[in-house]
Amino acid sequence: MPLSVDELRAKVEAYRSNGLNTQQIADELSLSQTTIQWLSSSSITTDDHPTDVQVGWRSIAVRASRIEAISYIFVDIIYEELDAEIDAIVGISINGIPFAQAIAGQMDLDLSISRSINEEEGAHVSEIFANVSGKRVVVVDDVVSSGTTLKKTIQNLRKAGADVKLCLVLANKSEANALEGVPLRGLVRVVTV
Repeated sequence: MPLSVDELRAKVEAYRSNGLNTQQIADELSLSQTTIQWLSSSSITTDDHPTDVQVGWRSIAVRASRIEAISYIFVDIIYEELDAEIDAIVGISINGIPFAQAIAGQMDLDLSISRSINEEEGAHVSEIFANVSGKRVVVVDDVVSSGTTLKKTIQNLRKAGADVKLCLVLANKSEANALEGVPLRGLVRVVTV
């Protein structure tokens, strides 16, 4: 995991040269889109840097059994938080998908996928996976920073007819406990003090 600004900037440039957009690079590095934009700018100074924390969860991601194990905790949180029945789990691409699949399997629920496009265009609910219309859903992602991706996802799911009951993330890098009126739970909260 790159730690210095120069290493992060080099990673951002390498991802850009491979055709990734700001949202995709943010997903790969578990940083906010604002931080990626700052790292991409030609005049980086420590005076104007955004406040962000990089979350490295590769130790979990490299083994399906570890994702499955973490997903049991997510399932427990769903049961703790919600009295209502759930019909589907929605994974946000790319990093929320493996957790959503594991949770949906453990709870025997439908699996839906929301593709992050970018900050301006928002997200797209995939038509290949389960339809969300008329369903009560839980949304899963890896990290929330500014909340932009989750907010756009919630809005798009609502437009598609879903009733969004809960958002789950591995790491909550914000102080938010809800987004768009939907409860937000992270396995850990990571904020600067």
